[in-house]
Amino acid sequence: MRTLCASTLIGEFFVIGFAGLVAMKDPDLATSTVWTVSGIAMFLCVALCGVVTRPGGVAFGWALQVALIASGFVVPTMFFLGAVFTALWWASVHYGRKIDEAKARFAADRAGSSTPDAA
Repeated sequence: MRTLCASTLIGEFFVIGFAGLVAMKDPDLATSTVWTVSGIAMFLCVALCGVVTRPGGVAFGWALQVALIASGFVVPTMFFLGAVFTALWWASVHYGRKIDEAKARFAADRAGSSTPDAA
């Protein structure tokens, strides 16, 4: 699960950076505010890569997805991109867990079959 979720989060890192560039062109927003918010969100994406498998990591990832969609109020394209990344986040969590379960079953089967017969 970690690999799939981290890949999604790194993609979000770049999208948030590009959205910051777009938001910077808004005359109503201060450049320092845009880059403070974008920088924090980008840092959270990278930090979450390391803690996604810990308790609360996936829930924090969902909160990040909600924030990404909400950023559409500043950069309207982010409504669409936020929805796309939310779907990718769901798929990463869902299929990542299935892959982890399959790996665990495979490892258990392999460990069980590697014991030599007492002949």
